[in-house]
Formats: sequence, structure tokens, C-alpha cells
Amino acid sequence: MTKNTGTVLLVEDERQMRRFLRLTLQSEGYAVIEAETAAEGLSQAAMRNPDIILLDLGLPDMDGLEVIAKLREWTSLPVIVISARDQEGDKIKALDNGADDYLTKPFGAGELLARIRVSLRHAALKGAEPGEAIFAAEDLKIDFLKRQVYRGNRELHLTPIEYRLLTVLVGNAGRVMTHRQLLKEVWGPPYIEQTHYLRVFMNQLRKKIEADSTRPHFLLNEPGIGYRFQGDIN
Repeated sequence: MTKNTGTVLLVEDERQMRRFLRLTLQSEGYAVIEAETAAEGLSQAAMRNPDIILLDLGLPDMDGLEVIAKLREWTSLPVIVISARDQEGDKIKALDNGADDYLTKPFGAGELLARIRVSLRHAALKGAEPGEAIFAAEDLKIDFLKRQVYRGNRELHLTPIEYRLLTVLVGNAGRVMTHRQLLKEVWGPPYIEQTHYLRVFMNQLRKKIEADSTRPHFLLNEPGIGYRFQGDIN
């Protein structure tokens, strides 16, 4: 089995959880940098340039939400929040602050590793050389130059808003985009509270993109938080 070669910065103050995560990651081939405090985590992120950051919110010296905001001042490194806070509001704040994903403790090792792989894949796509005008995930294809979308050989006719919504989600493939983030990107800042716009257009887009809009495969809902594009990117 192919081993992973990325470096993970683990910012977690609880010793047992840190040990569990370190062993899980190392068994999959990841190099692990550990930090017990926010200050140490920020310092390690700057000095060691990891591939991804796993961040607990309940740190002794600074709230993890503030850590995310500080990181986003200078880096776009993927950040996955791992936290015992399971309130919807905390998840939304973390994602709005710039986190790429959010896992609520307790979670399984398999789910964590899958989320890491998705975030690293997304980061690699963002860092790729520009010029690839085609995005493909399974049988879904987007030709950005021609602004055309296909499922297999069938062209899908999207409205300008539907197309913009799809391309924003695809551009953040694997990442949860909050309602506010999507509304800001697609409609603009004055519309960030108009969640009914998003529901209507997402419903229309699913009917065109999905084989069964009631059981979406690509455009997944994160209840009360937002949406995520998921698919095996070719």
C-alpha cells in the first residue's frame, strides 16, 4: 500500500489525544510536528511550513478561532479543526474564519484520514499551474474557457448563477463552504443573509447535475452550515 509523505502540524493540548493522532498519522506515513499551545503552533507553522494543520479549538493560551484568523493573515495552508465543541455556531465560525474542515470529537481514524486526503488534494489543485481549462470529477466535466458543463457526453444548460455557484464549489472541492461564504462569492456581500436564494439555486443546480437530486452525490449538504463539492477528481 502506498504511504503518504506529507507533513502534519498537530496543535492539541490534550496529551492522550495528541498521542492517538500522532500514532494514527505516523502509521499512514505522515511526518508529524506537535504543538501544545497556540503560540507554539503558530511558530511551528511559520518555521516548518507543514502541508496541513490539525487544530484543536480549546487551547490554553488562545482560542482556536483566533488561531485560524491569524494563520489566514499569511497562509492558505489547509486547516482541519478537531474539537469537542459540537455546536453549529462554532462550526460556522471556524469555517467562516478560514478553516477547511471541521471534525467533532470523538471521531474515527478512518474519517480523519479521509478528510486529510481530501484537504491535501484540494490544496494541490489550488497550487497547480494555471492553464488547465478543464475540471473533471468522475463523469462531470467543466470547460472553463467555453463555460460548458457536461455529465458524460450530455451538455448541461446552467444559468449564469448556477454556473457561478458550481464553479465556486468546485474551486473549493472537498471543503465545506458556509452559507455566508457562498452567498458572498456568488451574489456579493450585500446578500450574505439571504439564505433562501442559496436554497433555491442549489435545488435547481442539483436537479441538473445529480442523477437523483434527492440523494446528491456531488453537491453535499452540511446541515445548518453550508455545502461541499465531493467527487473523485480525475
